[in-house]
Amino acid sequence: MKLQRKNRVRALAVGALAVSGALALSACGSDDTTGAGGGGAAKPANIKCDGKGKLLASGSSAQKNAMDVWVQAYSGACKGTEINYQPTGSGAGVTTFLQGQTAFAGSDSALKPEEVAKSKKVCKGGQAIDLPMVGGPIAVGYNVPGVDNLVLDAKTLSQIFDSKITKWNDPAIKELNPGAKLPDLKIQAFHRSDDSGTTDNFTKYLKAAGDWKHEPAKKWEGAGGQAASGSAGVSSQVKQTSGAISYFELSYATAGKIATAKLNTGAKAPVEATVDNASKAISEAKQVGKGDDLALDLNYTTKAEGAYPITLVTYEIACDKGNKAATLPATKSFLTYVSSKDGQNALKALGYAPLPTEIADKVRAAVAKIS
Repeated sequence: MKLQRKNRVRALAVGALAVSGALALSACGSDDTTGAGGGGAAKPANIKCDGKGKLLASGSSAQKNAMDVWVQAYSGACKGTEINYQPTGSGAGVTTFLQGQTAFAGSDSALKPEEVAKSKKVCKGGQAIDLPMVGGPIAVGYNVPGVDNLVLDAKTLSQIFDSKITKWNDPAIKELNPGAKLPDLKIQAFHRSDDSGTTDNFTKYLKAAGDWKHEPAKKWEGAGGQAASGSAGVSSQVKQTSGAISYFELSYATAGKIATAKLNTGAKAPVEATVDNASKAISEAKQVGKGDDLALDLNYTTKAEGAYPITLVTYEIACDKGNKAATLPATKSFLTYVSSKDGQNALKALGYAPLPTEIADKVRAAVAKIS
């Protein structure tokens, strides 16, 4: 009897995973169901292979888990092409791309005007464009013994990460968590040591909605705290350090079984860091790039019910024109796949928020024109 029940639970879990992939875009209005076939089995991705050899790319560590899945699927279909993506951080990825060393870069922040200007030296006859490819919540992970349901807000987070609140039983945290047994424990706040788009988005949220006294940037500007490299580094520190807190993409919290804080945004109820809640916030984003540059302006101050405001959109940054002849076919082929419905459908089960349909359609049209 126990064996039958265990098998039934396992079957349900497998079916749920397949369905979640099929629904990845439906949360934002897509009617696509090609990501799952009859009987709950996922169909192979529809990938058109072009180009041969090794394709080098680097950048955002927040999209590493998504990139791993994409690369595995693409490499399985396109045996003659090797995609080598290094999660060096957004800042390093953009720098390497602008030096002409990689075919594309991953960045959790859109290019600055001076970076677009510099890209014209690499993109002969064109320029670099921002292509939104991955959306998701930036989770606030914590490790506080005896506390498994923590609520924080932007002002309190600003003061924690600027070393103005240093104990977990601080009155400001107590006020947000009546009834919680908050320990007299030192707060160990970890931030990214590398230039990071996740840091940029996190501090944009703190600046817009909280009490952050510094200018948002990829480079950490807060006072005090401890540093670690990449999303993997800061999440690992939280997992192993009592009293720790940090910010990282949700899939790192899920994989590491790290508790995440809910946010008091001014809505009726505190909002949890989930894919669907992030999608609600991302749906309020506005395109600020021109033409095929699809840079977005996120709304960090939303008070909509169930909208999680600490989100990021990771861009693939590529030349619109002037790509190197040796890498153009594979670059275009790979970006066509990752922006496709099949590519996007693979993400939700990993903890990423699907792109709104309107934006996804624009990305596919822009990728089709890359030359």
